[in-house]
Amino acid sequence: MSRAPICVPCRLAAIAAVVGCVGAAFAWTAGWLTPKRLSAPHIVNTFESNYGVHAGYRRNHAKGLCVEGWFDSNGNAARVSRAAVFAPGRTPVIGRFAIPGSNPAAPDASTPVRSMALLFQLQDGEQWRTGMNSTPVFVVRTPNQFYAQLVASKPDPATSKPDPARLDAFFQANPETLPFRNWVKAHAPSSSFANTGFYSINAFIATDAAGHTHAVRWQTVPETAYAPETAAQKADPNFLADDLDARLEAGPLRWHLVLTVAAPGDPTNDATQQWPANREQIDAGTLVLRRAEPQSDGMCRDVNYDPTILPDGLKPSNDPLLAARSAAYSVSFNRRTREQAALAQSHGDAQP
Repeated sequence: MSRAPICVPCRLAAIAAVVGCVGAAFAWTAGWLTPKRLSAPHIVNTFESNYGVHAGYRRNHAKGLCVEGWFDSNGNAARVSRAAVFAPGRTPVIGRFAIPGSNPAAPDASTPVRSMALLFQLQDGEQWRTGMNSTPVFVVRTPNQFYAQLVASKPDPATSKPDPARLDAFFQANPETLPFRNWVKAHAPSSSFANTGFYSINAFIATDAAGHTHAVRWQTVPETAYAPETAAQKADPNFLADDLDARLEAGPLRWHLVLTVAAPGDPTNDATQQWPANREQIDAGTLVLRRAEPQSDGMCRDVNYDPTILPDGLKPSNDPLLAARSAAYSVSFNRRTREQAALAQSHGDAQP
């Protein structure tokens, strides 16, 4: 796969000027209704303060690439959700693979976590957007804890790395972080996006055709067998994209979309807790990815993978991180698209 150049002004003219409005239920998280609360701009500003501003890029998960394919639903999940995406049939998908962090040039081995984001384009004009991580739990439970983690992770100017003492103090003060830390210690980073499973982390509410509701989480389970990073890969700063290119040249890659259905009493407002392993799991169908392209001019570049953009039959749970993610993604989207437009304008002014 060739690496496309930075997109030209005519391509950037197609950038959406605004992202879909966040509902009033989420407005407090962005600081629009209660200015003294922790706000989404405050969180995004802290990312920028910690790691600098990389104009035109996402403020987190900045390094990534676009993928394209489809989802073949087998109809099994229609039992718990009336969403059209779960009816038997095929739905086009625009996706994105990435690693966490604000630096678009970060070495792939600098983090053990990978991410997969998907946009399902339903026939009736609805969309389902989801952002997933390669860990089944999140490090913190609330937006305030996430902000505190960002503050504790601020790099020391002398070392360019977080102060271990400050991070340890944060972890000790927030024991909810232990399941995430234990999981990461027990699972070596994967050698490929293709052999990685991804988790919704947050819970959602599914509504079936009869109006009954079910709390669910989902994950994508790869058909490609897991393997850990090799020493050679750790020395290659871009091994994930190179590996994906090579695999896609041999044919499409597949994951099974699996919904986990909660039992009464399972928490829906705490992303640091896994549900018990014996909960019902529904194989809803197969995600097929057939093509990858650089994010600089790829189909995913202008997509805000807001996890609260959901089709009829799915809605957010009471997990407080969902509202915070929606608001912060909106701030990041608006900042980077403004920067992209400014860069395009400057390039255009420089042309004869």
